[in-house]
Amino acid sequence: MDQHPANNRPMVAVVMGVSGSGKTTVAKLLAETLGWQFQEGDTLHPPENVEKMSAGIPLTDADRLPWLRKIAETIDGWRARRESGVITCSALKRSYRDIIVGDRPDVRLVYLKGSHDLIRQRMAARHGHFMPTALLDSQFATLEEPSPDENAIVVDIGASPEKIAREIADRLGVAQRP
Repeated sequence: MDQHPANNRPMVAVVMGVSGSGKTTVAKLLAETLGWQFQEGDTLHPPENVEKMSAGIPLTDADRLPWLRKIAETIDGWRARRESGVITCSALKRSYRDIIVGDRPDVRLVYLKGSHDLIRQRMAARHGHFMPTALLDSQFATLEEPSPDENAIVVDIGASPEKIAREIADRLGVAQRP
């Protein structure tokens, strides 16, 4: 059973940041902590996008559009079923966030913020991920940090994933599972 904020309305958290910022790890922990649905946004990429990224080719906005629409569709499905959820998406540009968050008041953006050096170290240490370290520079070049009007929860990634997930839950104002 989903847990909802005090007003008993479902909520969706979009966990964003560059590749290697810990989106999947933190989002899974957050979903488990809250008893919410979880969706790894990268699994919604069309195969052509995964092939490009695996080859070290940055995606264009046109490449990303079907993926962003699929993420928005997933969010809207949860909302229609009155389910709370956590979904990951790099959401590097404001125009991308306008598609996936837009004017949905029950969707909150959570930005995992970290230094280029820390994220490069983390990416170098992980294995079996399709995003090569070489694309990190293009991700940082593309990144448009959320502006104040986006009401994002900004969290520094220096802490442990468990601490970050608890901080996000607290800042969402949502009761955590006992």
